Amino acid sequence: MIECVLFDLDGTIVNTNELIISSFLHTLKENNLPPLTREQIIPYMGTTLHQQLSAFSGLEDTSVLEQSYRSYNYAHHDELIGSFPHVNETMEELADRGIKLGIVTTKIRPTTIKALEMFDLLKYMETIVTVNDVVQPKPHAEPVLKAVSNLGVNPRRTLMVGDSPVDIQSAKAAGVRVAAVAWSLKGEDVLSKYEPDYIIHDMKDIFGIVDQGTMEP
Repeated sequence: MIECVLFDLDGTIVNTNELIISSFLHTLKENNLPPLTREQIIPYMGTTLHQQLSAFSGLEDTSVLEQSYRSYNYAHHDELIGSFPHVNETMEELADRGIKLGIVTTKIRPTTIKALEMFDLLKYMETIVTVNDVVQPKPHAEPVLKAVSNLGVNPRRTLMVGDSPVDIQSAKAAGVRVAAVAWSLKGEDVLSKYEPDYIIHDMKDIFGIVDQGTMEP
């Protein structure tokens, strides 16, 4: 049986999509950079903030842009984020079954904790791996492997759940199963190209995966 489920945060268990897009639009405008559309921003969501801002601006040093982004993001955090259906009850049920739960995100730790606390999800997480905790962020295997190591679980008995290609790539590189969420802004068709083991349309679909058993050796 699956003994551990790891979750991406943004766009997977907490709806931060509008906050992220608004933060990018603000940052570009405040720094007199060419504007982008939502459709131009969405494909990069899930990668690190530096990677996204570098792609949007063409700059290698994005420190000023990151400060601008984080200032706006923090100030508008609570008003622009929301929940996804059935997340809390799914966490509660998985925890009751004795399944270990964790977060693997490219977000920084302070805002990760802030979002989890806001929706009463922090209490379920036995490990939290943020971009601050790794050398190589997703799509590298390191973040998922670090979470697996922190929890002392078998990768073959672990499921990663995420909304972006980098979640799928990181999970596959780490040797764990991966479920992509159909509510991703990137769309089911885009995620399917990265060949996740599963695509779920409701958070409760995880129960069916957990009950299927482990990967074959």
